[in-house]
Amino acid sequence: MTNKMKVEIWSDVLCPFCYIGKRNFEKALSEFSEAEWIEVEWKSFQLDPQAAPKPGTNVYTYLAQSKGKSLDWSIDMHRQVEQMAAQAGLEYNFDIAQPANSYLAHRFIQLAKQKGLGNEAEEALFNAYFTAGKNISDSDTLIEIGESIGIDAGTTHHLIHSDEGADGVSRDIYEARQIGVTGVPFFVFDNKYAISGAQQPDMFTQCLERSFTEWETLNQ
Repeated sequence: MTNKMKVEIWSDVLCPFCYIGKRNFEKALSEFSEAEWIEVEWKSFQLDPQAAPKPGTNVYTYLAQSKGKSLDWSIDMHRQVEQMAAQAGLEYNFDIAQPANSYLAHRFIQLAKQKGLGNEAEEALFNAYFTAGKNISDSDTLIEIGESIGIDAGTTHHLIHSDEGADGVSRDIYEARQIGVTGVPFFVFDNKYAISGAQQPDMFTQCLERSFTEWETLNQ
């Protein structure tokens, strides 16, 4: 075999379930005997393209206002998600999370993908938002994240002050619409099988085994 089976993952770095789904998929992949033959590609998706949080607005107030719900409802929902994250081995700190628009972060991911650093960019952005309480729509934050994964400051600075990566984001979102993606995370295995949502590792394992067996038969 000379090529690899592709798993495409549509994700938004502001989506708490996407980070959980990432961890659960990674657990399944780490235990998959043919993991070396799996290529993962991260795809951009924006759950709220019009998001424009006001300075000083926390995630509890932002969600309550956007959904027309009470503040208590929002706090309770976030606490439940924190518990789900903990079960996946993640630490969510919504008390310090800063609402943001993810478009610039997605353009940054497109840049990282070109350098073979797509997974590293996703992980760093997720951690920055959900754990470290950083503003991922802030230029300095993206430059810092870039340097942490091996992208020099000048390259990220150019991205921020240009439209680089915009075509890639648009292309990913267009592809999502074409296959009927309405929510993320959304996983597509070998362009055949799909899993929607932050499922448990065993479901990812089953899909990996099924899709890889079929792929291997055709690519031996």
